[in-house]
Amino acid sequence: MSAPSTSFSTRTRPTATLTESITTGGGRRSKRPYDTDVTRLLPRWLLVTVIAVIIAFIAVPVLYILFGSVNSDVAVARGEYFPSEFTLSNYVEIWSTVALGEGLVNSMLTAGAVAVASAALAVSTAYVLVRFRFLGRLTILRGLLALQSIPGTLLLLPVFVVFSNIASATGVQIIGTRWGLFVTYLTFALPFSTWVMVTYLRGLPKELEEAARIDGASSTKILTKIVLPLSWPGIVVSAIFAFLLGWNDVLFSTIMTTPNTRTVAVVLQVLGTTQEGGAVPIYGQMMAASIVCAVPVVALYLIFQRYLVGGLTAGSVK
Repeated sequence: MSAPSTSFSTRTRPTATLTESITTGGGRRSKRPYDTDVTRLLPRWLLVTVIAVIIAFIAVPVLYILFGSVNSDVAVARGEYFPSEFTLSNYVEIWSTVALGEGLVNSMLTAGAVAVASAALAVSTAYVLVRFRFLGRLTILRGLLALQSIPGTLLLLPVFVVFSNIASATGVQIIGTRWGLFVTYLTFALPFSTWVMVTYLRGLPKELEEAARIDGASSTKILTKIVLPLSWPGIVVSAIFAFLLGWNDVLFSTIMTTPNTRTVAVVLQVLGTTQEGGAVPIYGQMMAASIVCAVPVVALYLIFQRYLVGGLTAGSVK
């Protein structure tokens, strides 16, 4: 009985040896030296160099603005990068030099309203364009793309003339009001937000909606109970881009506002033309105001960062 046992163990030993040579550590495969580098496009040293250069391109101007905001105007005009004497007077004086607080309020109200309205309208419009078939659907989708290629400078005069004619015919003043600026920004933000939501909704599984429809749910209930909870990344992306459009715009806000309704971008432009004593521009206050105006946008990105990654990559993988 012992001979067959010895023969069997002898025959199975090469297989066991082969298995041991493939697996290590309790059945786990051995880590080959090229496993970590198989997806890397650049060598490690070149990758580190490229990342360092990109960080330097971003960090050097930002640090220059930050250091200039706590430095004197003369030192900044002299080309001093690192301040020899730190001062926070610039952050105190910017509120009295120009109406920065009023500009921040106007920008928050206008850009925030545009973000909310464009996101709400975009998700419902995109749902209809993606899930329903009707005459002119492709024309609307192509029109959304075509609107993105038109420069804003070409539409400045037509928008101004249209608003002026409406005011002359109805007696309702549009130019110089916050809601007039809101309508202007919504004209440009809504097509982009709608296209973002169209791209995102195409990636949602139809089976969920079909199951809800079998259970008797209407299209409105499907939109509010199924589509909306699954579409938050796309909604956040469209809302943030609409917010940035209103926050950073200078062209339309310069023409469509009055001194009482100026946005923060126009206030910064006015601050840039202000002179101290008629000689040295107030560089320190300009950089301090830039830091203050950048804080809401940076905070917005940090808060909604996890939604941005999912919304921007939606539709990239099928």
